[in-house]
Amino acid sequence: MAQPAQQRNLGRMSEIAQVAVRHGFGYFLETHRLTHLLPWPRRPAALDAELSPTARGQHLREMLDELGPTFVKFGQLLSTRPDIVPPDIITELRALQDDVKPFPFSEVQRVIAEELELPLEKLFLEFEEQPMAAASIGQVHRAVMHDGREVAVKIQYPGAAEAIRADLANHEMVTKFLGFVSSASGATMPDLRTATREIVARIAEEIDYRHEAANITAFSELYRGHPFILIPDVVAEASGDRVLTMTYLDGLDWAAAQGADQDLKNTWAEVISRFLWGSIRHANLFHADPHPGNYRFGPDGRVGFVDFGCVKVLSERQRRGLVGMARATVDGRKHELRDLMVESGFLASDSAMTVDQAYEWWAGTLHEMVAPQPFAYTRDDPIRAIRGFIDLRAADHPARQMLLPEESAFFPRLYVGMYTLFATLQATLPARSIYDDLDGIAGPGTPLGEQHHAWVRRRGLPCGLDTHDHP
Repeated sequence: MAQPAQQRNLGRMSEIAQVAVRHGFGYFLETHRLTHLLPWPRRPAALDAELSPTARGQHLREMLDELGPTFVKFGQLLSTRPDIVPPDIITELRALQDDVKPFPFSEVQRVIAEELELPLEKLFLEFEEQPMAAASIGQVHRAVMHDGREVAVKIQYPGAAEAIRADLANHEMVTKFLGFVSSASGATMPDLRTATREIVARIAEEIDYRHEAANITAFSELYRGHPFILIPDVVAEASGDRVLTMTYLDGLDWAAAQGADQDLKNTWAEVISRFLWGSIRHANLFHADPHPGNYRFGPDGRVGFVDFGCVKVLSERQRRGLVGMARATVDGRKHELRDLMVESGFLASDSAMTVDQAYEWWAGTLHEMVAPQPFAYTRDDPIRAIRGFIDLRAADHPARQMLLPEESAFFPRLYVGMYTLFATLQATLPARSIYDDLDGIAGPGTPLGEQHHAWVRRRGLPCGLDTHDHP
């Protein structure tokens, strides 16, 4: 007799199969001999025809929406993984609605009281009933603490964490789903087990508000006193498993930022570049979610960063490997680059990839650093990055011969996201100069670089090529 957990897992997989058929993906069930998951006694007509490539992205997005928050999160993560999902699917998945109907204010009050063991009015002097944003897992409200601090309060939907954890615990279901996405989108996912582990870990972290609070604190301590990078502080007495309160950062949202003058947009792009790459080079922190909706753009050129659900802490060996490969690429040291790829787990020791192939792939990935300077970002740059990671149709594509260590699995997300953001800003940056001073091999070449370098000296922080006191 099936145990309760097994029954629940089978029931959920049957539900997913039925939703897949309704959205035109029944052919996948038949191809992979999964029609036993359907409760119908006869084969439905929906299994007969495979969707056209132009329709598959829309149907996949609608299917994920119907399946609920876990699968919306799957879709959102996959929309940032051009190494897994082709461009036409990414375009649709990015349209997944992150804004949902907010839950009633009475529920907000109940969650806060249950989680923090105090009524809302005891914790906050003011609390806006209407949320600033409502997303798939929770919603955010502006509030004022009794000591006058303006804060943003992130509240998880009742029951969301439990439902998501139940789905994530069913690894067979997650692996089958990723196989389904791979098949339905026409992509080739080389290692479903690695992708499953990574996606499960990322979603689990996103619903763990204490984990995000720890990430915020790590970044807040790192960037304490920084002249143009702003990080909120966690308000510990008003935070818990389902409630996360942080100091409020004001600024323009992404839509408004795109209308700013070009000099200001260039400044914002340099700030974001220094944040993304400086965090690795100064403190082994890898912030892997360059989504513009998570930024607050200041009219004075400063940028606030407000979402820290997707962060990796790199070991010193991992960090030095990543920085070393980038530096070898920029300096044109091809043989050293290939050796570092083997040492860092990007290539098997007996790989047939040549020195020139390895260099060409990295030079394409780090195009902004090896191209003539200053570098003007265009719409071609994210397309180039996507092709470098997922255009695997050619048998001799370098990426077919490469491995991707788990700590580096966010690279595609980071590079494509960053290139897309900077291209939308139409930014022009001295990218090579920025990397050189972050690595500590040259002095700063911009006014922002001078401010950043002075802050690094004042704080006594290491640069990219220095050895860090980190495990």
